[in-house]
Amino acid sequence: MAHKMKPVESTYEIILGKHLNQDVDEKWSTWAVDMMMIGYDTEHLVELAGIEKPYNQFELKELTDKVFEELNLDFTNRDKVVVDYVTYLATEVLNDNRDLLKTLREIKDLCIALDYHRKIYDFYSLYYAKEDLNDDTVQWYWNGADRTNIDQICMEYLTNWIKENGSQL
Repeated sequence: MAHKMKPVESTYEIILGKHLNQDVDEKWSTWAVDMMMIGYDTEHLVELAGIEKPYNQFELKELTDKVFEELNLDFTNRDKVVVDYVTYLATEVLNDNRDLLKTLREIKDLCIALDYHRKIYDFYSLYYAKEDLNDDTVQWYWNGADRTNIDQICMEYLTNWIKENGSQL
């Protein structure tokens, strides 16, 4: 296996799922297939690509441990996992591949799941500011944001987040 290959973008989501101990499902097998298509070829990645329902989570946790070991992917550093995943999502929004509000909601939910993780708390505030402005003319979450500038504020925040945090996959 070449050492300079770059994993597929959805790897960030898979690493987060592994860190949060989420159930393994078809999203994981799709990721494994995508990784194989760009040249990653390990025994356990092939096995993961072929999983079918019903899923045995105990066996799949062991299998994904082996896949992560083979690919040298680290899912133990919470801050790095969160920063990489949010950077990935921000990039997807800026490239018009994802909806802004849905993505802010996803990051807000992650923020809550991680006990209001300080590093991503601003996304929580931006989500509620944008959500309130969908239904109302005022919001109390983001100073200076209104209906005319909330999208620009969000996009600038995403751009700055990527500049400040960057991705290290």
